[in-house]
Amino acid sequence: MSAIQADIEARLARSHPQVEVLLAEVVGRGTLRLFIDHPDGVTLELCEAVTRELPDLRRSHALEVSSPGRERPLTKPEHFRRYLGRRAKIRTRRPVACEAPRSSFTGELVGASERDVTVAADGGVVSIPYDDIKRSNLVGE
Repeated sequence: MSAIQADIEARLARSHPQVEVLLAEVVGRGTLRLFIDHPDGVTLELCEAVTRELPDLRRSHALEVSSPGRERPLTKPEHFRRYLGRRAKIRTRRPVACEAPRSSFTGELVGASERDVTVAADGGVVSIPYDDIKRSNLVGE
């Protein structure tokens, strides 16, 4: 998890404890993209409330706050565990040693420990350490 995501999570835990920060990433030329979730769903009003909680980030970045959509990002062990049995795409920082080393895997999530996620992909079953994951998300079915 990035430092900026950890900071945003800590701030929202106080003011909006039911908001889950799924991903916070800086993209392009200074845009901060924030994907959130809530047990009752994500509304425009909730996105506005979260935006108001981050005035300093709005001054330094163009801030986008939205729901995750069908291809929700997976960034924490609990995210992967929640969606075991679903298909996901996982991109790694460097090729992962397996039958044919590569850095992109799409397949069924079959395991998620505190250290790594296991995915049944085209080339077989592979375990990927969370520290090696660059980006991951569910794949729409």
